[in-house]
Formats: sequence, C-alpha cells, structure tokens
Amino acid sequence: MKRVLTALVLIPAVLGIMFAAPPWLAFIALLAIASLCYHEYLSLVAAMNLPTFAPIGYAIGLVLMAVPMPGVLVATLLVMFGMALALRAPDLTHSLATAGAFSLGILYIFGGWRTALDLGRISPHWLLMACALNWVGDTAAMIVGRNFGRKKLAPVISPGKTWEGAIASVVTSTVFGVCYILWALPNYPWWKTLVIAAAANVAGQIGDLAESALKRGAHVKDSGTMLPGHGGWLDRVDSTLFAMPVVRLLLLPWS
Repeated sequence: MKRVLTALVLIPAVLGIMFAAPPWLAFIALLAIASLCYHEYLSLVAAMNLPTFAPIGYAIGLVLMAVPMPGVLVATLLVMFGMALALRAPDLTHSLATAGAFSLGILYIFGGWRTALDLGRISPHWLLMACALNWVGDTAAMIVGRNFGRKKLAPVISPGKTWEGAIASVVTSTVFGVCYILWALPNYPWWKTLVIAAAANVAGQIGDLAESALKRGAHVKDSGTMLPGHGGWLDRVDSTLFAMPVVRLLLLPWS
C-alpha cells in the first residue's frame, strides 16, 4: 500500500514538471532530485569506508547540470579532479577507489539528470518515455518472473530476477515506447522508436543491477528511506539514470 500511495503522489508531480513547469522550475526540481540521489550515493561510498568530498561533489554537479560543455572534456576534467582529491585519502591503498568513486558519482547522478534536461528540451514526450519504459518493464518482469521464471539473471546481485522476466521487460517496454511515441509524435519513424525503446530498456535493466551491486558492496538493502515502499530515490531511478542517456544518444544523430 505504501508503494502505491507514494506512486500516486509522485506521478502527478513528475508529469507536472515535465509538461507544465517553466524551464527554471524544471531545472530546480531536477537539480533537487539529483542532489537527493547524490546524497544516497555518498552514503554508499561512506559505507565502503571511502571519503566522499561531498561539498565539492555537489558544487561540480551543479556546474555539470547548468553549464553546457563537451562530454569528453567533462569526463576528463572530472577524472583529473578525482585523482587530485585522492591525494588526500588517509590510506593511499584506497586512492584509486577514492578517485573512481568521486568521478563516477558525479557523472552517474548529475550527468544522468543533465540528459533529462536535454530530453525535455527536445520534447517532454521523449523524457516521459525514457522514464516510463522501465517502470512498465519492471511490472512485466515481476509478473512473468514470478509465474514463469526459471533461469536466474544475476543470482549473486539480485536473486529474484530471471531471464524470462528480463525478456518480458524488453518486449513490453518496447511495445509501450512505440505506441506512446506514435501517439505523441506521430511523424517520428516507428522503427527508430523501436530501436531506442529496446536499447533504453536493456540499459535500464543493467542500471538496476549496477545499483544493486553498489548496495551489496556497501552491505545495505536500500539506498535510502525517503520514498515509502520504494526505498530511496536512487532505488526508484536507478534504471532511469541508465535509460535517459541512451535515449539521448540515439536521438542525437536523428534529431
């Protein structure tokens, strides 16, 4: 029941941000969500006994979302900055992990939400599709996995997931994506939407497993407790953070 009630509150808010909010308000809302996700990410980093450099990370994340810069330049500068901060690690045997955790978190969280801003500028329908794909797919995976699942997808990371559920997720999400974009943007070629939807769903499922691996490494069940029935913000959007950049990438040569 908590899960349903949380969804009933979040869904109208998300739709309002995507379709009705002025650009400045949408930016503030996405920055706030990104900051909450980053806070939960830093809690995982701290649970692994690594320094977080939180104030610096938030500041760079704000710049990443607000200032357009070439992607290669951003990634290179972040790695350099992370390696410089790792010089302050109390145990230098953790310097590589410290640099990696710092750079990864900013690109993973703030970089992912930056692509949400880009998708919203192209069309809020693309942003909604990128977010909803794995929500639809998760429901299909749960139903098919519970009733027909036999082969485990990633037993060490997520014992409940099955290959049958994963395939159902791809198929259902792809059908949803094609139907939605055909309705919302009827002039866009359906076969391109099919490729985008399928690729984004696969990416989202990988994102879900990747965040589960981080939690297992940190020995925690959920990334947070702010969303009753869902865990933390990062638990709710782990798939979306992988799906949105893939949608943006595949739209790039066609937009």
